[in-house]
Amino acid sequence: MFLGGCAERTPPAHFFELSPQSSANRAMQTRLFETGADHELLSASAASLQDLGFQIEESVREVGLLRAAKERSAREYGQYRNRFLIWLMSLGHLVIPVDLHQKIAATIVIRPANQGDARREVRIMFYRVIWKGDGQADRNYIPPGEQKMEMIRDPEIYQQFFAKLSKAVFLEPHSI
Repeated sequence: MFLGGCAERTPPAHFFELSPQSSANRAMQTRLFETGADHELLSASAASLQDLGFQIEESVREVGLLRAAKERSAREYGQYRNRFLIWLMSLGHLVIPVDLHQKIAATIVIRPANQGDARREVRIMFYRVIWKGDGQADRNYIPPGEQKMEMIRDPEIYQQFFAKLSKAVFLEPHSI
């Protein structure tokens, strides 16, 4: 039994397979820009995120990395309605947690599109961490583990970012 714990374990065959939506998600998250100036593209990306209400948390120019985040309330009307209905149907015995607070984060990676090419590939990934609680207004403490993390796959937020970035890339070299 002791030696059985040391045996190699291999992940299931489907573990490394990409989902059918993977290529569509990557296309939504990625754009090419005709510029060889990584530092200008990184500055324009930071400005675009700040226009969307994000605060820059980390920037590493040498590798073309930028991280930013913003915090928002995650409370929605429908959650409380559904929570009340479940509570009512369980005769007051079951209370489900609701989303209280969220941190929306963005990570940008800028890299050359091809070796020796002046074009740059900008990929941004938006995701959010949501903290859950019992919905009481006077509770500030949310126990560890009562959170979830998810990718944001809403095309609108990616379109907004790339629209702002396209304008910033055009305006920055012209000092407009």
